[in-house]
Order: sequence, then structure tokens, then C-alpha cells
Amino acid sequence: MQFTAIVLMVLLTLKLALLPARVAAYPAINKSRWLIASGTAILAIHFLLQLALDLRAKGITQSVMLNLAMFIPCSYLCSVAMILLQRQGRITKMEKLVGLVTWCVSMMLILIACAIDNKPLLSDSHEKHVAEIAASICYGLMLLYYFWRHVIYMKAMRTTLQNYYDWIMEDNQLRWMQFTILILVSVGLTVPLIIYGTSKLLVPYGLFFFASIFYFVDSFCSYVQSSVPRKLQEAEESERNVRRETVGNDKQKIDNDTMDRVGHLIEQWLQGGGYLQNGLKMPNAASEINIPQYLLSAWLRQKNMKYSEWITDLRISEAKRIFMEHPDWSNETVALRCGFTDRSYFQTIFKKRTGMTPAEFIQTTHKE
Repeated sequence: MQFTAIVLMVLLTLKLALLPARVAAYPAINKSRWLIASGTAILAIHFLLQLALDLRAKGITQSVMLNLAMFIPCSYLCSVAMILLQRQGRITKMEKLVGLVTWCVSMMLILIACAIDNKPLLSDSHEKHVAEIAASICYGLMLLYYFWRHVIYMKAMRTTLQNYYDWIMEDNQLRWMQFTILILVSVGLTVPLIIYGTSKLLVPYGLFFFASIFYFVDSFCSYVQSSVPRKLQEAEESERNVRRETVGNDKQKIDNDTMDRVGHLIEQWLQGGGYLQNGLKMPNAASEINIPQYLLSAWLRQKNMKYSEWITDLRISEAKRIFMEHPDWSNETVALRCGFTDRSYFQTIFKKRTGMTPAEFIQTTHKE
């Protein structure tokens, strides 16, 4: 199994290294690519050492030491890569340090145990066993910390996209990232349990491990070559502009009178059907309403709504009106008339927002 693992990790590393040149145009994606490639390369070295030294046959202690020495930096690199991807290249000092400190503390515990028991490094002892358990706990805490950060940033990504585009991003466009985060934590947390447990679990766990790593790398490569990173970057830049505008203007100016004026202008715009334009991004909507983007953002926050949800609900209301007046119109015609990108997306979002398909809505309303 080790030989197969070595070949797989080498191939995945090459796949990351040989991504199209246009990927390098996004610094955050390029950094993430090389961090993940470093992680898969570490795994290749890990399995090579297991094969060459036959550590599993020598005892549990030797396997645990190698796993901790290799899995901690590998998990750290992949976790940091995901954060860079989620935050467009930004990362805090704490997020940088947690993985490094975890690895240093874990290795220090093992070295201290070796110094205390006065036995060779690759030999079993009670002290090493205790040190490895303590290091495994540190590793688990590190994984939970990064899982917590990923969850926060996933939510922020969705909010950023929803406050810029006029469509609600479907879950499958970001689902791979959610699934990968769960995989990284699950694989990492179960490694010590598998090592200390029965050998019967090694084969099924190994298959799960390889499939998970393959899914992670393959999904990452597909994602970075899609249009989603560009859309996210555009939305992030818009969000930063809104923050700068908010800071640059006296917050006291956003009073009730200002919000009333904004509400009146928005109502006039809605009456003109401006929200029915396809591809209407938030800056364009603010420009058409003739207000700064930060005021539209403030008005939406006051209503506790995301931009995409607001526009979508308005369009769904218009679609309902059309279906009631023209039940013979096709879904595609109504979708295009109401500003939706295509019939499939319209039908999906109509069902989500109303609990009924367009056909069911027509049947229900005309029965009444």
C-alpha cells in the first residue's frame, strides 16, 4: 500500500505544479497551490520512509513518531492554503503560528521523552508513549482551531458574494470547500485512533485517506480554474470599497432622515423595474438608484437582508404576478423577463423561496 501511496502523492504533487499558467495570475491561489503541493510532497516522503524503514513492523512508537512529524506540517500547510483561498491571500499571525508551534511542541515532547528514557530514538518506551499521546492531543487541538477558522471564513465568503451579485450562489459551487474542511479534520483526528487501534482498520482507513486527499486536490484544481475565484475577488474588492466609503463619511450622517431619503429613491427605482435587469451587481444598482454603494449597503443591513436575497425576492414576486396574469407563459420566458440567468436556476430558486415549483404555483393560484 505504501508504494501505491507514494505514486499517488507524487502524481497529485505534479498535477498541482503543472496547473495552467493563468492560475499564477491570482497570488492567493498560486500560494495555496504550492502549499498544498508541499503537503502532498511531505506525504510522499512519509510513505517512502514507512516503506524503506518498515516502521509499522518495528512497533507503534516508531509509526506514531513519523506520523506526527509528517502529518502535522502537512495538515498545517493544507489548512493555511485553504485560509489563503478563502481570504484572498490574507492570514493572521495567529493562524500562521498555531501550526508551527504545534509541530515544535510535539517534536520537543518526543525529544524530551527520548532524553529521559536514555534509549535510542526508534525504540519503544513508556515515556515516548506518553509524549506521543500528548503530541497527538496538540495535533487534534490544532485541527479543531483551523476548522473553527475555516467555518468563520466560509460564512464570510458567502456573505461577500451575496452582497455583490444578484444571484444566490448554489451550494455545489462551494460545497467542495466545506467537504474538504471536514475531510481534513476527520482524517487528522482519526489518525492517532487508527494507529493505536487494531490493524484491521488500516486498509479501509487507508482507502478513505487516499480517496480524501485525491478529492481535495482534484476539487482544488477544478475550483481554481473556474470563474468562482474571479467572482470572489471582484466581490471582495467591492466590499473593501464599501468599508472605505463608510469610514470616509461621517457615520452620524446615516441618520433616520438619510435612510428615509434612501428608501424613497429605492422605491422609485423599484417602480421603474430596474431590479429586473440580468447581472445587476450591487454597485450598478446603487449607481442607478443614484446613491453611494455604502448607503445601499446600510439600508439593506437595516432591513436585515443580503443584496442577492433582496433582488431575488423582488424578482420572485414579479414572477408570481406574471404567472397569475399569464399562466400560459413558459418558465424560460418568465425567467428572462424577471432577470434570472436561465430557466433551470429560476425553477430551483423559485422552489426554494416559495416551497412550490412554478407549475404547482400556477395550479394552486388558478384553483382558487
